[in-house]
Amino acid sequence: MIRTFLPAASLAALPGAADACRLALLLAIDVSSSVDASEDALQRQGLAAALVSEEVRAGFLATLPDAPVALSVFEWSGRWTQTEIIGWTLIDGADALESAAARISTSPRSETQSPTALGYALGYASSAFAGAPPCAAHTLDVSGDGPNNEGFGPGLAYANFDFAGVTVNGLPIVSEPDDPEGLERYYEENVLHGPGAFSVVARGYDDVARAMREKLVRELAGRVYGTLR
Repeated sequence: MIRTFLPAASLAALPGAADACRLALLLAIDVSSSVDASEDALQRQGLAAALVSEEVRAGFLATLPDAPVALSVFEWSGRWTQTEIIGWTLIDGADALESAAARISTSPRSETQSPTALGYALGYASSAFAGAPPCAAHTLDVSGDGPNNEGFGPGLAYANFDFAGVTVNGLPIVSEPDDPEGLERYYEENVLHGPGAFSVVARGYDDVARAMREKLVRELAGRVYGTLR
């Protein structure tokens, strides 16, 4: 069953609400103009496949029914082109996870012509977390195939938006084998944020499913350990 959340202020008033969620997980996927239609399809299908893989499913469901994960997904590109795909939703069982994956795999792309405004994507994510349910931890995953090329960059976003308590991990999608633009390094130096932040590199769009699966397993396993100890 999928449950879409009430505003955070309403949930905070409920007894025990702060303990109702172990992780607020926000996924951001790149739909800038450098991503063609076939690559966009591979990205959506890869994310959907990762979510319902055996090991990721186990990570989501490990602490049920007491401490589920809240999931939200949005796509990003230019300064004003961020679109929510899935609002904050409690993943409280296998059916909810499968439904979320199906919604991602069939979601329409909202934008094709905008550049890569990473700073604005981070600002949008900060606002999205402000509306998240009360959770013990907050993680943002940013997928993208290029560095910021419009508007302010990640450094100014972190300086001007609230990322207290938020870990930002990355999934740079490197299409060239030797990564001539240094995208992996760019993510490490500019995008990753917070204790324990890490990147998993996808070697092309057909590697997104593998990279996303590996990253989600690491994130979910860490939050399970923190919940159980």
